[in-house]
Amino acid sequence: MELGIILMMLLIIVAVGAMKLNEPGIAFPFKKKGNLFTPVERTFLSLIDEAVGNDYRILCRVKMNDILSIRQSTNKKTSLNATTRASSKHLDFVLCSKSDMSPVMAIDLVHLNGKDGYKSQRDFFVSGALDAAHIPHVRIKVRSGYTAANIRDCIYTKLPKPQLKKLSPPTSQGKSALTSELTGQARPTRPIRTNKTVPRHPVVPA
Repeated sequence: MELGIILMMLLIIVAVGAMKLNEPGIAFPFKKKGNLFTPVERTFLSLIDEAVGNDYRILCRVKMNDILSIRQSTNKKTSLNATTRASSKHLDFVLCSKSDMSPVMAIDLVHLNGKDGYKSQRDFFVSGALDAAHIPHVRIKVRSGYTAANIRDCIYTKLPKPQLKKLSPPTSQGKSALTSELTGQARPTRPIRTNKTVPRHPVVPA
């Protein structure tokens, strides 16, 4: 008698389990994405990797909470508010030190096209948080024609002085228009004697 009851209970458990597996909310309706990054992201990742890949590790789509922490002296209310806001923000690329994976620089792409654009408006919470943590923040307009040398020049102007010494010599050459557009400052070079007047590139901030 007891054996019959046990068998009956097992049958009920199996039947309930089978019903649960057939429910839409319990199943796993997933498939692999065709691409992890958009074509624009892949292009810029290749450019950044060519520009500084020998000097840094490049992480993509990094949450701000992954590279920032709250100061110990912060009160609970301010800490909770800052953590909540940071949890909803992400950075397109983060350059990290190869030795200890500490964050060195954050890079965001700026799409001006489209209905609302992508990060076309500067987020002052993101900029302020990174500035408080002493992490340089570079915003690069998405457009064709950039070279690895352009990207490297842009990164060069934003890096802290101790980090500049770690950079390897550039592997390729290109115009420094990107630097002028983003920072308004050209990379310092030695004066060259010439009789020609060299025109300046117009500054177009991101």
